[in-house]
Amino acid sequence: MRSKLLTNVLMVAAMSAGMVAYGVGQSVGQDLKTAGTDTKEATEKTGKAIEHGTVKAYDKTKEGTEKVAQKTVAGTKTVAHATKDGTETAAHKTAEGTKTVADKTAEGTKTAATKTKEGTETVAHKTASGTKTAAHDTKEGTEKAADKTADVSKTAAHKTASGTSTAYHSTKKATGNTVRSAEGKPKTTTGDSSGTPTSTPK
Repeated sequence: MRSKLLTNVLMVAAMSAGMVAYGVGQSVGQDLKTAGTDTKEATEKTGKAIEHGTVKAYDKTKEGTEKVAQKTVAGTKTVAHATKDGTETAAHKTAEGTKTVADKTAEGTKTAATKTKEGTETVAHKTASGTKTAAHDTKEGTEKAADKTADVSKTAAHKTASGTSTAYHSTKKATGNTVRSAEGKPKTTTGDSSGTPTSTPK
C-alpha cells in the first residue's frame, strides 16, 4: 500500500515535471521565435536606414560636387579674366616702357652725337691753332737758328782768316830765320833782311 502511494507520487511528480518542461519548452520556443522576428525586423529596418542614409549621402555628395564644380568654373573664369586683364595691362605697360626707353635712347643718341660733333670741332680747332702755333714757333726757331748759324759761321770764318794770317806770318818768320841761321845771319823779328836782328852775328 505504501509502495503504491509512493509510485503514484512519483508518477504525479514526473507528469508535473513533464508538463513544466513542456511549458518551458513552448515558452522558450516562443521566445526564440519572437527573437528571430525582432531580429529580422531590426535587420530590415537597419538595411532600410542604411540604404536611406546612403542615398542621402550620395545626394549630398552629388550636390556638394556640383557646387564645387560650379564654384571651380566660376573661379576659373574669374582667374582667367583677371589673368587676361593683368596680361593686357602688363603688355600695355611694357609697350609704354619700351617706347619710353626708345625715346630716351634716341634723345641720348642725338645728345651724344651733338656732343661728339662739338668735341670733334673743338679738338679740330685746337689742333689747327696748335699747328699754327707750332709752325710759327718752328719758323721763329729756324730763323733764330739760321741767324745764330750765320753769326757762328762769320765768327769762325773771321777766326779762321785771322788764324790763317797769323800762321802764315809765323811760318814765314820761322822759314826766314831758318834760312838766315843757315847763312850765319842773326834771326830777325820778320825772318827777312828788312827786319831788325834779334841777336848779334857770330
